[in-house]
Amino acid sequence: MAASWSLSGALKSMFARDTIDAETWSDLEDAMISADFGPDITESVIDELRASVARFKTDDPTDLKRMLRETLEERLARLDPTLTLSARPAVVLVVGVNGVGKTTTIGKFTKFLVGHGRTVVVGAADTFRAAAVEQLATWAERGGAEIVRPQQQGQDPASVAFQTVERAQREGIDIAIIDTAGRLQTKSGLMDELGKIRRVVEKQTEIAEVLLVLDATTGQNGVAQAEAFIQHAGVTGLVITKLDGSAKGGFVLAVQERTGIPIKLVGQGEGINDLTGFTPHVFVQGLVG
Repeated sequence: MAASWSLSGALKSMFARDTIDAETWSDLEDAMISADFGPDITESVIDELRASVARFKTDDPTDLKRMLRETLEERLARLDPTLTLSARPAVVLVVGVNGVGKTTTIGKFTKFLVGHGRTVVVGAADTFRAAAVEQLATWAERGGAEIVRPQQQGQDPASVAFQTVERAQREGIDIAIIDTAGRLQTKSGLMDELGKIRRVVEKQTEIAEVLLVLDATTGQNGVAQAEAFIQHAGVTGLVITKLDGSAKGGFVLAVQERTGIPIKLVGQGEGINDLTGFTPHVFVQGLVG
């Protein structure tokens, strides 16, 4: 598929036709599959649209476009995308497999929060990779946050998490974001390590959010890779990265319906300012056109 392909572009010519016919439905199905909605959701949405078209006795493609927008928006809005960050400090664990853009997401999230007047400290609890700590420090600085580093490589990640929350409490910092490992080079299990971090933090304060970062370009495979986090890490929200254009936009609905976890943030570019809160209405407008 060409990089310039988008769902809105594919739909534009389809909805410019004079009438809804068999070709319209076939083209809509192809476009939704190409946009990574997946076959089950594509079939379900089209069945819903066919019923609406029959109920309102319309053959106007403009009506179909409006119905498509309303259907997608309604389905996306079934879960609340609001970030829960009212506690002080609000502690956010960021989890996900290595390579999904976890570190850059933390930098962008920091910038997003600082831009809304919040103070942030970042904890580098992925202590098994020295490069991860340095990369996180760079992004935290770009985002305008302080960082708590491990005192030596391989330091207990839970102790770094403890020090991060302790600093936030001591200095009156609004939000503590804790980076975690995507895999470990030790014999201990990754989920055991995350569980230990949770227990240590919860002795100090409640955890406000556990955000799972997913890469839109890996689609359904990415969800399969992240199943262990979903099952064991107490994930409260999803962050979808690399959602450039709407070529993979259907993944947003697919992953939310598959996991039952709301999407709370979306990244639609490489820049420090390219992470935003998720608003179903705005997202669907961009997706469908």
